[in-house]
Amino acid sequence: MPRIASEALVERLIDWGVDTVFGLPGDGINGIMEGLRRHRDKIRFLLVRHEEAAAFMATGYAKATGKLGVCLSTSGPGAIHLLNGLYDAKLDHTPVLAITGMQETSVLGTGYQQEVHVEHLYADLAEYNLIVDNPAQLPGVVDIAVRTALARRGVAHLSFPNDVQVANADADPYQHVAPARPPVTAPIYLPPPGVPRAADLRAAAQVLNAGHKVALLAGVGALHARDEVLAVADTLGAPVIKTLPGKAVIPDDSPFAVGGIGLLGTRPGEELIEECDTLFMIGTNFPYTQHLPEPGKVRTVQLEADPARAGARMPTEVPMIGDAKEGLRELLPLLDRKKDRKHLEKFQKAMDKWRGKMEALENPKRSPIAPQYVVSVIDDLASDDAILTCDSGTIATWAARHWTIRRNRGFYLSGNLATMAPGLPYAIGIQHAHPGRQVIAYVGDGGFSMLMADFLTAVQAKLPITVVINNNNSLGQILWEQMVLGYPEHGVRYQEPVADFSTWARACGGFGVKVTKGKEVAKAIKEALAHKGPSLVDVDVNPDEPPMPGKIEYDQAKKFAEAFVKGQPRRATIATTLAKDRIQQLGK
Repeated sequence: MPRIASEALVERLIDWGVDTVFGLPGDGINGIMEGLRRHRDKIRFLLVRHEEAAAFMATGYAKATGKLGVCLSTSGPGAIHLLNGLYDAKLDHTPVLAITGMQETSVLGTGYQQEVHVEHLYADLAEYNLIVDNPAQLPGVVDIAVRTALARRGVAHLSFPNDVQVANADADPYQHVAPARPPVTAPIYLPPPGVPRAADLRAAAQVLNAGHKVALLAGVGALHARDEVLAVADTLGAPVIKTLPGKAVIPDDSPFAVGGIGLLGTRPGEELIEECDTLFMIGTNFPYTQHLPEPGKVRTVQLEADPARAGARMPTEVPMIGDAKEGLRELLPLLDRKKDRKHLEKFQKAMDKWRGKMEALENPKRSPIAPQYVVSVIDDLASDDAILTCDSGTIATWAARHWTIRRNRGFYLSGNLATMAPGLPYAIGIQHAHPGRQVIAYVGDGGFSMLMADFLTAVQAKLPITVVINNNNSLGQILWEQMVLGYPEHGVRYQEPVADFSTWARACGGFGVKVTKGKEVAKAIKEALAHKGPSLVDVDVNPDEPPMPGKIEYDQAKKFAEAFVKGQPRRATIATTLAKDRIQQLGK
């Protein structure tokens, strides 16, 4: 059997350590599918129900492993469907290789069926973007694509016309007229040096040593640097704010942790930003500048891997370029230990008070069910190395405040794109990467319904994920965002009946249970986590529970009141919920 060009592609992916391709076949990639079939003993093709889910699975896989994620789609519509998941990878700086099909070269430009020039469609998306139109380019361009995705922490795209896919792997059909030969490269990637320049380290230490009220802001770029972040925090007596994608940088029960900032953050986190005189940003390009110190108010040091992002959000006195772990390790000997711990102790007390208020909202007796209680049950029952994936929406607020990072727990969501629907496919991709760990998707009814077909993928692939649906029968986050603008809600609540997604889980062959009463929550989630295969718990929660900011500003309260005055529907039940929340917090 002659070796085809698609085999050169697949073999090179194997050389790079790729063990899984997430995708959906079509007549635009039959040659690539044959290449995968011929090497199915070394690389797995995980068949999904929607290409968008495949891209999310590849992104979740890459986020949770640090390795390259790979997704595959046919030409035209399949490649279009990949886009949202790939933009999630792009904006969260995650290495993913997208492979797409293309019509055969002889008909390109004729308006042939499904002729979409994906290389143009992906121009804004991809760090490397190429139509492979000659087998002689392989495997060299595969190496370049993979290396670029890893080096630039983004998306690389290779598109293969049908005829090239099935051509002889050794074919070199054209006369060479350039003073060059086809690329001959190796499947090797070496990350750049991670230690910042010595002069920058000394300058950073000088600023940090001079600070009296230092705050650390740690992001996803510091996930691998937990010990170093904690050591710096201890040396400087500095509380640590975590971005939401960087929630797992340090444990939530650490004496240095003050939670996050922004609408999903904590009151101590917001107050720390207001009071600090020195801000050390580590592995983050936090975009919500309204929640950062006012320019000129604090001295700022930043440790950032990408020179283009250093100083992008704050006037940065000392931008250090390097890896968080390696950079902090070199910085530590230059720092003076602060003997005065009053700054740190103040925020430790504030966090004790905040945690008590959050715990007060985790009331199992509330009716309708409090969403905070649902997450607290997940938090109590999940293992210490469990991974929680999350959709965008109110669920992100509840997860940020009630899912406790302890020991080796993980947390992943769409950070910068903040798209709906990745929670389920993330869980599938991550469970495949970590078969021995508990993986839980905490999602809203809106996001789950977008890609719910891929629960069947989990069942058929025998991936024991657990899905917990926060079912408020609405697009809850948008509802509250409308009100904060001073507008009564409009077009954000679905009509009754409220969906029962547990029936879908059971129809797929998984475990499924519907929960409508608080006393049923713990039993249902415990059974779901113990189930040997995919499981789903659909919980009807209070649709009128607002995800209030950690620290409410006057203008936010004013706009909220304006929405009530202008005719906010269900204002009585919303007011009742807020009153109950306040009473329970006062009683704590």
